[in-house]
Amino acid sequence: ITSAVAFDILPLKLHPFSQSTPTGLDCVGWKRRISSGVYTMIADGTLDKTALTDDVGSEEDLYEDFRSSNHRYGHPGGGGEQLAINELISDGSVVYAEALWDHVTMDDQELGFKAGDVIEVMDATNKEWWWGRILDSEGWFPASFVRLRVNQDEPMEDYPLKVEGGKEDDSSSGTRRFGMGQTTKDQMRTNVINEIISTERDYIKHLKDICEGYIKQCRKRADMFTEEQLKTIFGNIEDIYRCQKKFVKALEKKFNKDHPHLSEVGSCFLEYQTEFQIYSEYCNNHPNACMELSRLAKVNKYVYFFEACRLLQKMIDISLDGFLLTPVQKICKYPLQLAELLKYTNPQHRDFKDVEAALNAMKNVAQLINERKRRLENIDKIAQWQSSIEDWEGEDVLVRSSELIYSGELAKISHPQAKSQQRMFFLFDHQLVCCKKDLLRRDILYYKSRINMDDMEIVDVEDGKDKDFNISVKNAFKLHCRDTEEVHLFCAKKPEQKQRWLKAFENERRQVQLDQETGFSITEVQKKQAMLNASKQHHTGKPKAVTRPYYDFLMRQKHPTLPTTLPQQQVFMLAEPKRKPSNFWQNISRLTPFRK
Repeated sequence: ITSAVAFDILPLKLHPFSQSTPTGLDCVGWKRRISSGVYTMIADGTLDKTALTDDVGSEEDLYEDFRSSNHRYGHPGGGGEQLAINELISDGSVVYAEALWDHVTMDDQELGFKAGDVIEVMDATNKEWWWGRILDSEGWFPASFVRLRVNQDEPMEDYPLKVEGGKEDDSSSGTRRFGMGQTTKDQMRTNVINEIISTERDYIKHLKDICEGYIKQCRKRADMFTEEQLKTIFGNIEDIYRCQKKFVKALEKKFNKDHPHLSEVGSCFLEYQTEFQIYSEYCNNHPNACMELSRLAKVNKYVYFFEACRLLQKMIDISLDGFLLTPVQKICKYPLQLAELLKYTNPQHRDFKDVEAALNAMKNVAQLINERKRRLENIDKIAQWQSSIEDWEGEDVLVRSSELIYSGELAKISHPQAKSQQRMFFLFDHQLVCCKKDLLRRDILYYKSRINMDDMEIVDVEDGKDKDFNISVKNAFKLHCRDTEEVHLFCAKKPEQKQRWLKAFENERRQVQLDQETGFSITEVQKKQAMLNASKQHHTGKPKAVTRPYYDFLMRQKHPTLPTTLPQQQVFMLAEPKRKPSNFWQNISRLTPFRK
């Protein structure tokens, strides 16, 4: 791209993007107008190439014109769906979301969950942090880490009820009739099949836009990008594009257009499960891509260049890092789609066994990728935690550790006076960190010491008099150093707390062994970046813990203080497709102030 262009674009044809698309990709119905009007889109939707001339201005001119037209560069956020969700919640409707990612948190005011967990969304007023509930736990969570459930009006159970002989209970929803002789279950299977096919087609278009709209243009500018830079930014996305093109062709061959619920797509996922492992390389590289783009974003000519690429490819208003996040989302969403497909597939269906096997296969692929992402996200949280500890001494936690295994309060008994001290302990892989609470402000911790877990063995101590310390103990255990014979005695308040600690020590050793077997490690660059980010972060406060009645009052007034930053590798919230048999999505359409 040697020169930029100005736009006078006719209203674009509405394109219903699917739930695999980041927020913003479903908003292509708007009209852009930039005053110079040199470059137009002709009636058939193609670009008028004759209007592209070198005298229309530089990339900087294009960017300034575009910015002055009041369009936001980057993720627009918010929108009609968010407003509609809040309307439904305020009307008393129950809204559920599924977790795309693990949300790991050390803050008891946030809601932690695992990928695949179902969360009741209780408030979505803030576009980045929502308030939700899982069982009896409530708290804040990143809205971008979830997708709204397809078929909100369906019951929560994963599978229909069974009766003796393995047949479905006649009272289940699967026996209700829908439309032209189809059962509700068949119609729901049709919905899921159509979703899988449509999202794959949209995803292919998305990958094509990145490869042709960005990579192809970047390679023309050797003065701006080296091959190494392009490999860092785009990873192996071209390999993914080639793989997905073959995969979508295989899916379409298995797609029954006349009777979608009879389609047999499970075998396609089984056939390509090995090839999908190329996503691991892409996802592992993604944090590096984000850092490189963040560095380039500080140089105006790169900002202008990337924006010109996007405009020439007629891609919607979202930044490059948002586009590059979609493959990470896609591979982690396959298990959710297949789980829903299996739910609406009868055991007698010819596709049942293949879908069941495909679900397990894609779970394994996604689990490896999600684990890597979770561990990388952990290092930021650990760095932020360490920066909050007063009087820290010695090396950073991240030098040896990358995972918080367990934490809690214990009484530590020390030689020679056998004096008991109440302390907070944080068990990481390879080390146990000891902190003391401030006497007045109990949320402030002071660093006291740490124990190298690689040298320790765990000793379960029976209740009664301990011969080493010559005192009576209860709910106790010891850490014994094999080399120096050093002994640390700890007491928990309750037996179940002691058992949780003993289990945590087992998990710590298992995690260390697994990391050694898989070769997992955090690079020095990632560690340093995490500590740098933590040192720069301003502590503006998290949402205050609230009781249920007080929470209801606050929701009628205003939110407590919200977190100001999202976890690393933020995920754009996904737009759900509309479902005819679902009253939920009919309400969404009715309440949304604009049409897609």
